[in-house]
Amino acid sequence: MSSALLTENGIIQVLLFLLPGFVAAAFYYFLTSYAKPNAFGKIIHALVFTAIGQGAWVMVERLSPIGGEWGIPIAVAAAAITAVIVVGVSNNDIVHRFFRRIRITKENSYPSEWYSAFSRNTDCYVVLHLTHNRQLYGWPSEWPANPTEGHIRIVEGEWLDESGDFISAEIDQDSASMPTFLIPTKEVEMVEFIHPEPTDRKE
Repeated sequence: MSSALLTENGIIQVLLFLLPGFVAAAFYYFLTSYAKPNAFGKIIHALVFTAIGQGAWVMVERLSPIGGEWGIPIAVAAAAITAVIVVGVSNNDIVHRFFRRIRITKENSYPSEWYSAFSRNTDCYVVLHLTHNRQLYGWPSEWPANPTEGHIRIVEGEWLDESGDFISAEIDQDSASMPTFLIPTKEVEMVEFIHPEPTDRKE
């Protein structure tokens, strides 16, 4: 009985030790568009965040007498805050942008070239060239990380004819009255990014 109890206590201690990493990894996966890694990759991420959280715990314990009493919450909070910071850095291409400027790499931190193109052209309208020679002009408000699945949400949408002219005679400038489209990415053959004219409006 005592051996089983010790084993159970040991498992509980290990889980408590790893808790900061698992909480932080959950934050990271929830707030980014990256494909989720396999089980081994998830464990590596959890261990990295655990090391950061446990390191914060040790520092607070040395600097404050209450550090030991609040060890687990401190470790979880430190790991979670670190995860949120990493999310912000990754989602805004901060690290890769710096290394591109000093000519170390040409890569970016976005999950795909598709996502990168939309993220780098957030001041642009788009023309979606769809199957069956259809063209849709509008403002992209949402797009998936993977071009082979999901949908693009287009607001202020207007259909174009074969020559690229608006089908409607005049565009209503009241964006609230203009249609919103949800287009499957599988129907998109090409995306054309267009800088807005001075009279264009976005949501």
